[in-house]
Amino acid sequence: MKNRKFLSMKKIMQALFLSLLVLFIASCGKDDKKDKAQLSVLMTDAPGPYDAVYIDLLSVEVTGNGGDAILLTTNAAIYNLLDLSNGVNTLIATSDMEPGTISQIRLILGPNNSVIVDGESYPLSTPSAQQSGLKLQVHKTFEAGVAYAILLDFDAHQSIIEKGNGEYQLKPVIRTIDIALSGSLKGKITPVGVIATVTATSDGITFYSSVNNSNGDFLVAGLPSGIYDITVTPALPLLPVTIIEKTVVVGASTDVGIIAL
Repeated sequence: MKNRKFLSMKKIMQALFLSLLVLFIASCGKDDKKDKAQLSVLMTDAPGPYDAVYIDLLSVEVTGNGGDAILLTTNAAIYNLLDLSNGVNTLIATSDMEPGTISQIRLILGPNNSVIVDGESYPLSTPSAQQSGLKLQVHKTFEAGVAYAILLDFDAHQSIIEKGNGEYQLKPVIRTIDIALSGSLKGKITPVGVIATVTATSDGITFYSSVNNSNGDFLVAGLPSGIYDITVTPALPLLPVTIIEKTVVVGASTDVGIIAL
């Protein structure tokens, strides 16, 4: 597997903002684009207990409230989701959009999906995805002259179903994140090698959870601004640890430091 780069959400936001700004400036002098919005779709992943999870992405579409489907310019490829964890993401599609509202994003997958478990490759069956695509509800309104970005957060752990006959099935669990309207929490769990669930809670409401990777790093993304308590829950005999009152702000990643179990 490739060496992973762990980027902070702040750096991701800065890089994304600069790239979208360049696109916007470049389009300002073109009459056919000045009255349109710009959309970027990115993909990231939460770690899972596999060597690799390969997704065969063919195309990305969005659907307006009127039912019309728009095919985006897609970076079609086979992606290893586990290369896209803990703040790392990749651009999978872009398009100029007419002002208005979209209700859905649809991912069309090819047949070459697979999971690597203990060094052995298994095909991932995805019957529903191949027939009609993975449909994600978004309900996003676009304005002319504004650049937007939507992050698709795969959960590789929950998306892979091991069947009783030794086969594996892909039932994708994907969360859509408007990264212009959210922040994140990141940190590191010790001792390294212990896998734990990291949960963010605010005002008694549990928001989102993630798991750390093999190096102990974790990132809980897509959080509204506010004050959060973070609970790290490892497997027994280790006990949960809670860190209280960490602030999340829009467009930034709050580093909570090292959490020792």
